[in-house]
Amino acid sequence: MGMYRVGRREFLTGLAASVTVMHAAGMSRQDAPRPAAPRLKFSVIGVNHAHINSQTEAVLRGGGELVAVYAREPDLAAAFVKRYPQAKLASSEREILESNVQLVLSAAIPDERAPIGIRVMQHGKDYMSDKPGITSLEQLAEVRRVQAETRRIYSIMYSERLENRATVKAGELVKAGAIGRVVQTIGLGPHRISLSTRPDWFFDKARYGGILCDIAAHQADQFLFFTGSTRADVVAAQVGNVNHPQYPKFEDFGDMMVKGNGGSGYVRVDWFTPDGLASWGDGRLTVLGTDGFIEIRKNVDIGGRPGGDHLFLVDQKETSYIDCHDVPLPYGTQLVSDVLNRTETAMPQAHCFLAAELVLRAQKQAQSLASTA
Repeated sequence: MGMYRVGRREFLTGLAASVTVMHAAGMSRQDAPRPAAPRLKFSVIGVNHAHINSQTEAVLRGGGELVAVYAREPDLAAAFVKRYPQAKLASSEREILESNVQLVLSAAIPDERAPIGIRVMQHGKDYMSDKPGITSLEQLAEVRRVQAETRRIYSIMYSERLENRATVKAGELVKAGAIGRVVQTIGLGPHRISLSTRPDWFFDKARYGGILCDIAAHQADQFLFFTGSTRADVVAAQVGNVNHPQYPKFEDFGDMMVKGNGGSGYVRVDWFTPDGLASWGDGRLTVLGTDGFIEIRKNVDIGGRPGGDHLFLVDQKETSYIDCHDVPLPYGTQLVSDVLNRTETAMPQAHCFLAAELVLRAQKQAQSLASTA
């Protein structure tokens, strides 16, 4: 397997995981929400991460018509077309860039996502990337320049908020004043490493940007969203490879503290989820307010409740549990509408870039933890 080659096993593992999530929520693929009537055409460039499935599903739900896919890896392209047979196999990236689609999605290798997005915008199309959508401050500066010049949409799917029903519900509750004014968020993003399924680029910081750039992008997005911050700084950050010395370019732990004009935040991310957990990670979010707090178990409730999307609300009157598996996911519909109407309802462009900037700055200034292995 070469540097740019990703095995079919990792991609198909991701496909199986998405089906597992639906079953855990009591859904089958037949029970999943039906796609809306087509409102725009979209295509895909790069399918190196299985997140491309949730990206595609979101746009289909929102009224997108999938036209074509291009990937350098024939096996990954074939797996995608098997799942989405309506997608034509494009012979090149240029074929998609010069087509009449309005939106392009990508889950290419992380350091390739921003350059793809730049080319997409320069061809007059809007763009939605998997996270991390940008892997360096230099890339960020160029993406911002081209986006301002072309006025196209550059959206990053921060799926732990946008595709998690409990987090969507939490946003509704916070907006309604359920916990008063938000003071702080605590975001935890543990992951199972599953070494045997990982491609070469997974272990190369130059390709994925570092652990804060990669995983903590989710938590930075949630911090900005729930605190309502439009300006923010990194207070402190640290990263390290504490248990995988066989991969010297890899980071398996990171944390950061941030402050914004709407509140403060703490983030911890890692690759230490043990095999005994019935999920790839016990992702959690706590939103502290002046009159209460919300805690979310995104993927699993270790207390015993099945499935994911668990929300706990504590206010001045009681402690409540809310099962969120029926909460609608609005991002795909909003993004399609934004493409058609030139609006910013799915995600303000400034927010998208600030979330990326926060983790890139944290990654750059992070102190290094010594290996204990």
